[in-house]
Amino acid sequence: MSSLEALQLARQRGLDLVEIAANAQPPVCKIIDFGKWKYEQAKHEKEKHKTKASKVKEVKLRVGIDPHDYKIKLTRAEDFLMHNDKLRVVLQFKGRQMAHPEIGMQIMHRVIEDLKGSGHPDMMPRQSGKMITMAMSPHPAHQRLRKFRAQDAVVDMSQHADEDDDDHDDDDDDDREEERSGTAAVDAAQAPGGLNHTPAKASPPPAEKPVTKVKVFDIEALDADKSLSARPASPRAHH
Repeated sequence: MSSLEALQLARQRGLDLVEIAANAQPPVCKIIDFGKWKYEQAKHEKEKHKTKASKVKEVKLRVGIDPHDYKIKLTRAEDFLMHNDKLRVVLQFKGRQMAHPEIGMQIMHRVIEDLKGSGHPDMMPRQSGKMITMAMSPHPAHQRLRKFRAQDAVVDMSQHADEDDDDHDDDDDDDREEERSGTAAVDAAQAPGGLNHTPAKASPPPAEKPVTKVKVFDIEALDADKSLSARPASPRAHH
């Protein structure tokens, strides 16, 4: 069928002639209601976007986190929320930090404030043992606002694929570093001149052995005396 005949047929039916394969030989066209088709395509894309499975990403923090590290962590968290992923924030205590849990709560509320443009908390910060956890969900796409990047920034999310593994590696490195530091501190304290150095007690000098006096006899002299005493006396001459 020629294009002219197809166009006349579409007009007779009150529909549109739409080209769907321009590079084919001959080109392929379809007689449809173009407005209805466009509406159905938009509806399909919207439903596809809604049914997209969101992932739960995790970001870990420390009580004594450096300001630069905090900014890096929050930038990642913002990227997750802007990518329509849910977020789990974990703050860990170590050692004597457990004596001041209020510091950890202050950090978590600061996270909520810094990420309020891209997400909202589903579960407020809650302490359990040596950690505080919190869950966040992204705002609707048209309401999300960035704080740590430009609003129209394009982020390659593959760079965050190993976020959890990186956190564990960092934690292990911190633990090993603290263990080495603790061992070095103990060695330094136990070294001579250290705070905990205990000088070794000097051992008492060995007791002197009693000297036994031995009388040494001259064997040859004794033999000579014996021979003289055993010799008979010479008779006196009688005159």
